[in-house]
This record gives sequence, C-alpha cells and structure tokens, in this order.
Amino acid sequence: MRVALPSQIESSLERLWQHAAASIPDWLPMRYVHFLPLLYETAARFRARRRGRSNVYLVLLDYADRGGDPFGIYVGMSDYSPAERFDQHKAGIRASGAVLKRGLEVLTGPTLHLQRLARAEAARVESELAEALADAGLTIEGGH
Repeated sequence: MRVALPSQIESSLERLWQHAAASIPDWLPMRYVHFLPLLYETAARFRARRRGRSNVYLVLLDYADRGGDPFGIYVGMSDYSPAERFDQHKAGIRASGAVLKRGLEVLTGPTLHLQRLARAEAARVESELAEALADAGLTIEGGH
C-alpha cells in the first residue's frame, strides 16, 4: 500500500472497517496518514523517568482547506485518557480551538508508552514531542 494513492487506501480501509470492526484495535487510525511512521519513530524517542496519572496524546487535525498537507497534529497532556480528553475538546470543555474545529481522531498508537506519567514528566514530554514533530516538518498545535 506504500505506493497506492491515498483515495485507494481510504476506500480499502473503509471496506476493512465494515467487515472487521470488532477486531480492529483502538490504536489503529481510521484514515490514511502518510506521516504515521514518522509519528511512531519520533514519539519512540521519548521516555519518562517517573510514573503518575498524566497522559500525553496526539490528535489528528484536518487542514484540507489550507492547501499543502491535509493534516496536522495537536499534542496534548491530560490526567484524562486520550479518548476522554478528545471527547471533552469536541464538546467544548477546556477545548483547544484547533481540536474543537479541526480534530478528526486521537492517534493512540504512537503514544501508548507515554501514558500514566508524572505530571512534570508529561509536561516535559508534551513540549519536547511537539518541538520534535515541528522540526520534522509537521504542522503542530498545542505542546505548551
């Protein structure tokens, strides 16, 4: 699928989803994201030294209306699970405008190892991960 057109990949993923929804893990993105390997590679470089209650998460953003790359990434940190925090953003609860208006889905896979961190560690990882992804050429929001 590496050389397939994104539209072909999207339709293939849709067919797969219809037939195997119950067996697809939560961390698998529901749409084709060409820079997903970069997200995994970059996030894998980060480790926390202390455990706690905070989670680092990534949200896929829709930038199709801006021209260029159709996607961006929001980097966030919360004591809520990534899915719960995404739902809060979309409901307008302490929401980032970027996620509220452009949020498509949580990209759970790249940050599975960045869950249940000490708050200070999560804040450090959030900031450094956002900077590393921006340095890699991605459009980044958040990462305070």
